[in-house]
Amino acid sequence: MDVIVTPSKLSGSVSSIPSKSVAHRLLICAALADKPTSLVLPSSSDDIDATIGALKALGAVIEREDDTVTITPIGEVPENPVLDCRESGSTLRFMLPVAAALCEHVSFTGGGRLPERPITELSDAMKRHGVSFSSDKLPYEMNGRLTGGEFIISGGVSSQYLTGLLLALPSLEEDSSIKLSSKLVSSAYVDITLLALERFGVKVKRSENEYQISGSNKFRSPERLSVDGDWSNAAFFLAAGAIGVPVTVTGLDSSSPQGDKAIVALLQRFGAEVSSEGTQFTVKPGRLRGCEIDLSEVPDLLPALSVVAAYAEGETNFVNGAHLRYKESDRLASTASMINAMGGKAQAYSDALTVFGGALSGGTVSSFNDHRIAMAAAIAGSACSGPVTITGAEAVNKSHPAFFSDYVKLGGKADVI
Repeated sequence: MDVIVTPSKLSGSVSSIPSKSVAHRLLICAALADKPTSLVLPSSSDDIDATIGALKALGAVIEREDDTVTITPIGEVPENPVLDCRESGSTLRFMLPVAAALCEHVSFTGGGRLPERPITELSDAMKRHGVSFSSDKLPYEMNGRLTGGEFIISGGVSSQYLTGLLLALPSLEEDSSIKLSSKLVSSAYVDITLLALERFGVKVKRSENEYQISGSNKFRSPERLSVDGDWSNAAFFLAAGAIGVPVTVTGLDSSSPQGDKAIVALLQRFGAEVSSEGTQFTVKPGRLRGCEIDLSEVPDLLPALSVVAAYAEGETNFVNGAHLRYKESDRLASTASMINAMGGKAQAYSDALTVFGGALSGGTVSSFNDHRIAMAAAIAGSACSGPVTITGAEAVNKSHPAFFSDYVKLGGKADVI
């Protein structure tokens, strides 16, 4: 699907969508729990549906009624289950150890760029604990039951490896520990995991570079939970407020462990004005100036912030972003390509990106099958001097299927061509 965006600055108010990062974790915990859990989840996405499908393949019963999803836990795992992770890196990296903790034989498949995304650090750790893989990349069969003990993994590629183990190890009989051999990136995502576990009665002892998990730890259902509003996707509409006219996003919790709530402070660093009242946040334009932004903790904010940088005065340097090369696209390269395609100037490096501010004129942008590139291009297009054509715009379905609907509600002009 290709979409043409005609310049029209966004304004007004829009509701946040449920956080897919939180939803993944709560769904998995609920499927491992002692009794059913009702999860308030008003909308879904391709990635969330991938995790739901994987849990169903392992024997969970998951049913939706209106805004609520009810998860009946996994009982007996079907023989030789096949888990299709679609294009969801979270689903794959979380479900690999979870499935290995529950059964001895399981197959995994996936599409898009998922077979190319790194998994070696996690699979090598699992191989040292009783699990074998039929291939180095998807699709593959996994054999052997995961055993506990000491796990040593790098923290520098993806925090999702750590999350997958944290979700799986409490179900094993043995006690386990996870030691990090390097600094953890995107640590806020691990905070989301630990909070999800805590809500299901599972406690993890945490020190600077180690996590200790008791064996035979029971997941106890809290019976009913709600999924937090998604700061990662709200960032795009908040960025629109910084480059146009005021935009408000509702349903956001400032106390959430989501690291991408840093969008508020980062937009203020650029010079935008931000105000809040309860769970609603409003961004107004100000005099935008380039700055330096460390991506190690907020990798998913790069596309949205690069648009703000393109409309700011001077250079903006995004640093410590090597791990962005392993997202749905090589996100350093795809973000630079997006800015350049719209008449701006950006340069990608091995672990950084520089955006030279000024303005954008419009053009044709590839989404690179990356939901965040597609959304960022649409936000940029709202303030361009000419139209923007986004190819592969259906990529937004990965996290926010209603993105263009919300975009139009705010006064944007987007038409399928």
